[in-house]
Amino acid sequence: MSKPKGLFVIEPNWFDLIYAPGDRERLRPRVDFPDRAISPGEIRQNLHLLQDVELLFSGWWGTNLDQTLLNAAPRLQAVFFGGGSVREVVTNEFWEREIPLSTAAAANAVPVAEFTLAQIIFSLKRVWWHARELQRTRTYLPYEPEGRRVAGAYKSTIGLVSLGLIGRRVREMLRVLDVRVLAYDPFVTGEEAQALGVELVSLESLFHQSDVVSLHTPLLKATEGLITGQLIAGMKAGATLINTARGAIIREDEMIDVLRQRRDLVALLDVTRKEPLEPDSPLFSLPNVFLTPHIAGSMDGECRRMGEYMIDEAERFLNGETLQWEITRESAAILA
Repeated sequence: MSKPKGLFVIEPNWFDLIYAPGDRERLRPRVDFPDRAISPGEIRQNLHLLQDVELLFSGWWGTNLDQTLLNAAPRLQAVFFGGGSVREVVTNEFWEREIPLSTAAAANAVPVAEFTLAQIIFSLKRVWWHARELQRTRTYLPYEPEGRRVAGAYKSTIGLVSLGLIGRRVREMLRVLDVRVLAYDPFVTGEEAQALGVELVSLESLFHQSDVVSLHTPLLKATEGLITGQLIAGMKAGATLINTARGAIIREDEMIDVLRQRRDLVALLDVTRKEPLEPDSPLFSLPNVFLTPHIAGSMDGECRRMGEYMIDEAERFLNGETLQWEITRESAAILA
């Protein structure tokens, strides 16, 4: 009995990083595939390579699953995407074919949640504020509980905006701390919230009560500009705003105006509306803004986890088992 044919369509510099040789070899006894990856550009010039492909593996900077590609792959049975969001690669034509699609979004959620937890713990100690002041004054400032409030990680309040894959993982990681967790997510029921150990509140209440607010909202039409300057202005003294989601969720100009007036607040931004920022962006010079270059997600060795998830998923498919990471048209519409 012949083995099903597979193909890795992904930029070569991402191939070994996501789909490590040792992980690929696990499939070798059961799937016939070339030793190298085909780049998205090359596959468009050589569509005949898809003629017999049944299992397609891709990932970040993969190929668009459009009508042209699908017509060239009449035997395609499943797609495994070694990355997070598939928003840039799926099409209506793909969904209409009802081909199973699995994504490594859950794998990519792991480093984002880890990054967020670290930022939350440091924020509760106001680490960035203290580091900046130490560098500015070159001395240890006297401890003044009323003047420079430090929430600490005991009985403080963390607010999570959205309880998707990342938000839920962050919540689980927060169980190592003795903190209260608030959440805003219109798709989460009271029963789910109780099981997660969070208190569902309005967005306004979450910003008003939290010592740290962490954003994990997917960028949709309904969420663009969701976080207003008014919400940020309502944050308690010394609070921190963390964004590892998408920059366009925040009304950036309004946030800048508030942060200029509220120097007690801190914004930790791993994402911005435009990436990279314009060189003259005020976000570079505001003393209470700390920027990182979109590094919360999988980097270097962390990328291999995404490939492992997809190799595992392919083995489930070959075994006739239920796919663990399959997404549907409906679920994709509300994911990042």
